[in-house]
Amino acid sequence: MTYHDSKKAMPLIHIASLVSISAALRNGTRDVHDYLREICERIEALEPDVQAFVPETDRRERLMREADALLARFPDPASRPPLFGVLVGVKDIFRVNGFPTQAGSLLPAELLAGEEAACVTRLKQAGALIAGKTVTTEFAYFEPGPTRNPHNLAHTPGGSSSGSAAGVASGFFPLALGSQTIGSIIRPAAYCGIVGLKPSFNRIPTSGMLYFSPSADHVGIVTQDIEGMELVCSVLCQGWQTVAPSTTLPTLGVPEGEYLAQASEDGRSAFFEQITQLTQVGFAVKQIPMFADIQAINQRHRLMTLAEAAREHAAWFAEYRDRYRPRLADAILQGEQVTPETLQAGRMSQMELRQRLEEAQRRHGIDLWISPAATGEAPVGIQATGDPNMNLPWTHAGVPTVTIPARLSRNGLPLGLQCSAGFWQDERLLVWGKSISAALRISR
Repeated sequence: MTYHDSKKAMPLIHIASLVSISAALRNGTRDVHDYLREICERIEALEPDVQAFVPETDRRERLMREADALLARFPDPASRPPLFGVLVGVKDIFRVNGFPTQAGSLLPAELLAGEEAACVTRLKQAGALIAGKTVTTEFAYFEPGPTRNPHNLAHTPGGSSSGSAAGVASGFFPLALGSQTIGSIIRPAAYCGIVGLKPSFNRIPTSGMLYFSPSADHVGIVTQDIEGMELVCSVLCQGWQTVAPSTTLPTLGVPEGEYLAQASEDGRSAFFEQITQLTQVGFAVKQIPMFADIQAINQRHRLMTLAEAAREHAAWFAEYRDRYRPRLADAILQGEQVTPETLQAGRMSQMELRQRLEEAQRRHGIDLWISPAATGEAPVGIQATGDPNMNLPWTHAGVPTVTIPARLSRNGLPLGLQCSAGFWQDERLLVWGKSISAALRISR
């Protein structure tokens, strides 16, 4: 079979259960080298279209060498760690030993070098193999890279964790690292029809990551299902505790008002259809007026993040301003104008919003907030990455948020349901998320 024929035979979307893959690699029923050969053939055939990776010339040879070393360390299946041999994509704002860090920018790689990210080291210690660096928008802001949505190559995969989301959806790796400052995990996961988790703020260590805004940046994860997400969280999240399945369905809160009005008409219509599906299988859903001041929340968050980005980039921008693309350069210039008082007000408002959300949950008996994961389907073109406003308040409050594939739009593109829990209730979020995912899967 020729390269052209094999490429045509491969669908761009590929189902790959992390739990099943990791179990088979650990117990030896699936050979690590066979697994890597299969995935490398897939990458070589489809990556020219999807462009999820930062280019690498010897990926297959490197992975085979690393597999040899991994097998030498863990010859006995009984002693193998939980992610033994599993491929992981790493957004190119995380430092990884042996890989340059470019952050989607034109700055010299040696300028961005440093100690390996703690989350990457944890994945390696759990047996994972680095499939490669994945494409990010420039320094995780809005200037897009070349990645396309595998559900429809004419559409954006979202950003800034573009390559991580597209690569998981394409089956290049069953899990990937991403980051979120506004909506950079939840939105691309929704656009690409997969599961994305933004954990509670600082639940996954951020050391070794290139910051955009230290007060808002979250390390997050994308996988194809929630069961896989639980497995990765047990490795990455600080203080992770196994939670027994719930015997009752969670009560869901819908933040009605100006916040929902930010979604497109089609996005809102799809969201209310999802609510109907959930109520039909027994979920209690309460409409709660919330975020009447959403425009002020949006403004505080953006000014805070731009001010911090200007501080993070001050030295680099002074020396290499001509290498910054227009959108990021404009953001830094705006951030330089933010007063210290405005920056501090933005930081103070994070805890205030978190407390407001959790007080509303207690008062109304709500376990989870549900909302659209994006304003609508993935936009046409790759010149922009979509609107993150539906994700912003949950990021500003630092509460754990997961997006679950919910349905397809009228154009056949994925739409996600966003679920948010109380701070540090990540474990409960995923347990409840499984019941929601099951209900939506039945409806689909």
